[in-house]
Amino acid sequence: MSELWNYGPDSRYPVGAVLIGFKVEAADGHIGKVDSHTEDVGSSYIVVDTGPWIFGKEILLPAGTIERVDMEGEKIRVSRTKEQIKNAPEYDKDRHRGDAAYRSRVADYYTRDDG
Repeated sequence: MSELWNYGPDSRYPVGAVLIGFKVEAADGHIGKVDSHTEDVGSSYIVVDTGPWIFGKEILLPAGTIERVDMEGEKIRVSRTKEQIKNAPEYDKDRHRGDAAYRSRVADYYTRDDG
């Protein structure tokens, strides 16, 4: 499960890159833009501002869901569908940042939907 919280070698994520503002594409379409991200070993993720797609909801996506980072095109492709992302545990940066129980719920959700 620790792979879920790390950028995979095929993601082409260059260490130290700033991803804020990059467009995020699910397996079946656009879902929003990166609001924030981390590259902490074992706990990396991106936070996506979904804008009007799901009423401004922010979604936390573990780095392991990232298939590809396109630095030139400023796009990130993730391996989940819009529906899977829409149904993920809701993210509230004031309550959930650093919350181990929330991270565990997210990991369970994305691991269950893996494959």
